[in-house]
Amino acid sequence: MPWFVKQETFLRSYAQMKPHLQAHRAWVEQLREAGTVLSSGYLVDGAGRPGGGGLLLLQAADYAEAEALVLQDPMVRSGGVEWRLQEWRPSVGDLGVP
Repeated sequence: MPWFVKQETFLRSYAQMKPHLQAHRAWVEQLREAGTVLSSGYLVDGAGRPGGGGLLLLQAADYAEAEALVLQDPMVRSGGVEWRLQEWRPSVGDLGVP
């Protein structure tokens, strides 16, 4: 099944985004419990400080399915992030490489 990457950048302060982060984590757990293969996390700078954004890697049947899932993300629905979604085609490594 194809992999997709959603990259997001905060448009608001961490304090403003914190309630949406909690809802995002709950949403990710619901997807996992439903069987969606994914991994979610935040980005940090060279000193380990959160950089105001994150990545979501997930498997979906196609781009339309991945986009439909992303549009349900509380972070996206809040309007507090700029995001983009791309299909990722691994060619070397341990994730989904034949």
